[in-house]
Amino acid sequence: MKQKKSIKRILKSKWQLLAMFAVPFIWYVIFCYVPMYGIQLAFRNYNPRLGYLGSPFVGLRWFKQFFSSYYWKNIIWNTFSISLYSILIGFPIPIILAIIINELPGRKFKKILQNITYIPHFISMVVLCGMLYLFLSPQYGILNTFLGVFGIKPIGFLESSRYFKGVYVVSEIWQESGWSSIIYIAALAGIDPYLYEAAKIDGAGRLKRIWHISLPGITPTIVTLLILKIGQIMSIGFEKAYLLQNDLNIQASEIISTLVYKQGILQGNIGYATAVGLMNSCLNLVLIIAANQFCKRTFDTSLW
Repeated sequence: MKQKKSIKRILKSKWQLLAMFAVPFIWYVIFCYVPMYGIQLAFRNYNPRLGYLGSPFVGLRWFKQFFSSYYWKNIIWNTFSISLYSILIGFPIPIILAIIINELPGRKFKKILQNITYIPHFISMVVLCGMLYLFLSPQYGILNTFLGVFGIKPIGFLESSRYFKGVYVVSEIWQESGWSSIIYIAALAGIDPYLYEAAKIDGAGRLKRIWHISLPGITPTIVTLLILKIGQIMSIGFEKAYLLQNDLNIQASEIISTLVYKQGILQGNIGYATAVGLMNSCLNLVLIIAANQFCKRTFDTSLW
């Protein structure tokens, strides 16, 4: 009885917070948990006329079909390698950018730099891919025109599997680095300014203050975002890869998400697409658990 009364008191006293929590909770239930009912399509030969439960059960047929295909290793490697390059090259850049903005003395210059780096995030993916086609065109592209000044022959950056991953990662860094730096700037703002003053009095230079105060102060934020990034290493959005994809670079541009889109939406093979997507989600789950355990032992920081 006492526990029931205490729960009622908490509900009455915290009803505003519970009301705020209800909105995202309902959203997650509707869009994240209810669709899990469709996971069973990975084990069925789905027929819209028969419905979910009426469609014949085929067990692991779609999984076997994927792993017996000639392209499964290449698709998994493309997905993994693009994400790996994005983490190795792109993950530190927002941190560096946030530290630079934090160290700049002029407030107006800070705002100008922030606005310049934020703007690419709001460019539509279709527009971005159109810009890449224009800038990297072998005939009229700005980059190839610049290279031609030095006597370098035109390079088909989007007409070759050799350069696709580099174009994808560099454009991703350009578009998202400024936006991703916001959370690091917020974390840097939470560091006690007296620590910097004490370091100055002790004779520490700017680099030492960054190394011994700024970086340790945002380490929990860095580790948390790194874990989340690793947990999404096999989940690359298909939009950019699909828009930049052509017959000449498909060897490097075909990833899991584009395969799922083609099989599920374009070809109507919903069971096969669901099986590949489920396999992809399981890989991400394993990766995020492994990354969380590693960071917990190494940095004493983890998601759980």
